[in-house]
Amino acid sequence: MIGWDDLVAVARELPEFEESTSYGRPALKVRGKFFAALRTNPDAIVVKCDLEEKPLLLAARPELLFETPHYHGWAYMLISLDASLDDVREFVFDSWLLAAPKRLAAQFQPE
Repeated sequence: MIGWDDLVAVARELPEFEESTSYGRPALKVRGKFFAALRTNPDAIVVKCDLEEKPLLLAARPELLFETPHYHGWAYMLISLDASLDDVREFVFDSWLLAAPKRLAAQFQPE
């Protein structure tokens, strides 16, 4: 099960990430902009996503990705804490790319 320490370890691979809070819960930001957080009820990781791609992502990976009514119509989705670290890394990196300033995102070269 993925926890906060796992999420921070993934974020350490990203330039200029910050540990912060969002709505009173631990969150990750890049230059002050949200890109991931742990949430409860349901327990999950919330990440940014492209709103147009969101339905495709949810349909392609229903065992890992979902949304609650709170996120319906918004560019965010939830990742199950039972996801593999590789899956979490993929979606957190994508979320970071959406939140990071364009010049910083253009310089990022994932390994």
